[in-house]
Amino acid sequence: MQFRIGIGFDVHKLVPDRKLILCGIEVPYEKGLLGHSDADVALHAIMDALLGAAALGDIGKHFPDTAAEFKDADSRKLLKEVLNLLAKDNWEVNNVDVTIMAQAPKLAGYIPQMLECLAKDLNVSINNVNIKATTTEKLGFVGRGEGMAAEAVASLIKNN
Repeated sequence: MQFRIGIGFDVHKLVPDRKLILCGIEVPYEKGLLGHSDADVALHAIMDALLGAAALGDIGKHFPDTAAEFKDADSRKLLKEVLNLLAKDNWEVNNVDVTIMAQAPKLAGYIPQMLECLAKDLNVSINNVNIKATTTEKLGFVGRGEGMAAEAVASLIKNN
């Protein structure tokens, strides 16, 4: 059996007139994240962690922000494509842990729904997924409410 670990990080700016999508769930808020796709900062960090664990590059390599077909793309669909890439090399998701950094809105009440969505999309038990939210104590761009960041760790397994 092979076992690998990857790490991912992503940042997006908060702007008016955009939906706020985190871990595939729409979170009610006055602003949303700006990006070429739906800018789901958490799923982007998770995808990078998964791709990194499999030594398959990053999401920019597979879904460039210069490609028209990825404009306003649903990150859950991109995650499915990442999982297909992993499956081609017989990798399976073991577990995922993600931290979302946001000064506002408060995310604790949305985490159970995010966990369910993410576990379903990754085809793993909800016990193999963890989502945390934190502020940056009003420090930096996150603390000023200018954007959000996410960091993720993922482990993969492959039976030889």
